Amino acid sequence: MAKSEFTVTQPWTTDPHSPARWILSHIRRNWWIVLIIFVGAVGNAGLAAALPIFTGIAFDAITGPTPTLTVLFWAAAAMVASQAVRSGLQLARNFGSEVLGQRLERDTRQELYGSLLGKSMGFHDLRPTGEIMARATNDVRELALMMAPGLNLVMGSGIFLLMPIFVAPRYHPSLAITPILFALTYVVAMVFYLRSLRPVTTTVRTTFGQMNANLTAAIEGIATVKGAAQEQREIERFARDASAVRDAQVQQGRVEARFLPLLLLGIATATAFAQALYLYGQGILTVGDVVAYMGLIALFDFPVFTSLFAYSQVASGMSSARRILDLIRHAPDMDQNDAGYTGPMRGAVRFDNVSFHYTLGSEGEQENEIGAAALEHVSFDLAAGQTLALVGQTGAGKSTVAKLINRIYDVNDGSVQVDGVDVRQWSLAALRQQISIIEQDIFLFSRTLAENIGFGNPDATHEQIIAAAKAAQAHDFIMSFPDGYDTVVGERGVTLSGGQRQRIALARAFLTNPAILILDDSTSAIDSATEDQIQRAIEHAAAGRTTILITHRLSQIRWADKIVVLRKGRVAAVGTHEELLASSQAYRDIFARI
Repeated sequence: MAKSEFTVTQPWTTDPHSPARWILSHIRRNWWIVLIIFVGAVGNAGLAAALPIFTGIAFDAITGPTPTLTVLFWAAAAMVASQAVRSGLQLARNFGSEVLGQRLERDTRQELYGSLLGKSMGFHDLRPTGEIMARATNDVRELALMMAPGLNLVMGSGIFLLMPIFVAPRYHPSLAITPILFALTYVVAMVFYLRSLRPVTTTVRTTFGQMNANLTAAIEGIATVKGAAQEQREIERFARDASAVRDAQVQQGRVEARFLPLLLLGIATATAFAQALYLYGQGILTVGDVVAYMGLIALFDFPVFTSLFAYSQVASGMSSARRILDLIRHAPDMDQNDAGYTGPMRGAVRFDNVSFHYTLGSEGEQENEIGAAALEHVSFDLAAGQTLALVGQTGAGKSTVAKLINRIYDVNDGSVQVDGVDVRQWSLAALRQQISIIEQDIFLFSRTLAENIGFGNPDATHEQIIAAAKAAQAHDFIMSFPDGYDTVVGERGVTLSGGQRQRIALARAFLTNPAILILDDSTSAIDSATEDQIQRAIEHAAAGRTTILITHRLSQIRWADKIVVLRKGRVAAVGTHEELLASSQAYRDIFARI
């Protein structure tokens, strides 16, 4: 099984080695639907071939030496009956293909979403959200369209190609020559057509993803766009992206316009008609035979005209499948380690000669380029229940320390230990469930305040949620809203002030009762009027648990049991506030600016 931070157990297994095998592994689970589609396609083609046969019989019944109305009647009745059955088979076939397409779309979304949740932060850091969303929405939808009408029409057109080959010899063996030659040249032409389509459909999907990525970035950063009065520039940027999508689609249209089977159909029709007239002139065929044979040749209209659209849809679907598989097959850099250590956490933390650098990369490539070192040879200890303050200038690596403790990232060298166990040996779920981090950039979901507070503990009662909110000094402002705890906040909590968002995040952390609480400059947006109240709440929350404070607030630094000074990713000094004031110039420099 591939490594993953989080694994969704699916009731199926797929083969991700190639787009075709991956799609086939989804389709074969619905073999009975495929059987319905196949029977419907064969029946449709067979009964379509029956129509010109009955038409030929009717012509002979009228134009023969002794016109027979009884034969004409039965030919007409057979036409009606056969086409009634055909319509029923068509209904079952089309309905089955639509169901198959929707199931493929549903299962692909589920598989992709589970895969994305299992990817590491290193993966998500390097990929624009809009590009991922384009693959998870538009590309997945293309797979459904590839099934219905795409492959449905491809299967039907393939069987239509065979009907004239099998039925024409009933009139004369030589009449099979033209259908056979047409079918062979058609297949060859389609192979070259699909080869030409593949790169342009890939370009269409790629340019659409890029446009969606830039659009998402602009919408997410709309406050920055408006604040800098850059609306016109963003409009021009979007226009360029939209033009790139248009140009790619126009290029696809050019390839589709050079559809050779249309020419082959005209040649085959003329050749077949000439051959039939020659045999008629020789007295080998009747008028009805000629009509029936040309009706069979007319069956080629369906594969030619539908394949112009259907094969393009299949090519687009395969391009989308490749883009989806690029996400699914991306190898994660850490494992959820279900068999790892799961004991209750006391909270002792040890950094042993830790070095870490963020990685760089580009779309579709393994992130293997080394970025700037964030931490180098960092070592310190923190006993369970102690409070540690991490201080240093911006970019010193303070937030990176927090992300290594709960394995958002893994160290490159050295080890991070919790309770004497390397975090890589912990069960990832057990580790993260007992550590709570409140970061500078507070993320709130577009849900009710109660749901946001209870996010880390979905089984919490309403009374527990209220108690956590009171402890975080959030209860009063929550109750000032007309809907109280049922108030729905905007996406990312934009309807709340910075201080309100941070207090909601504090309440969420308090509710999970973590063994290790990490506050990453989490009180930076709290006004001075409530700072003392928030400080008391933090002190109360820190009692009995390990607490790591990443802060510039003197009031929090002072009461820490230990202070670690970071400078350019290295430990510059370790000690208490008084010790560092006396011994560390780096600390005094920071302290002087506070």
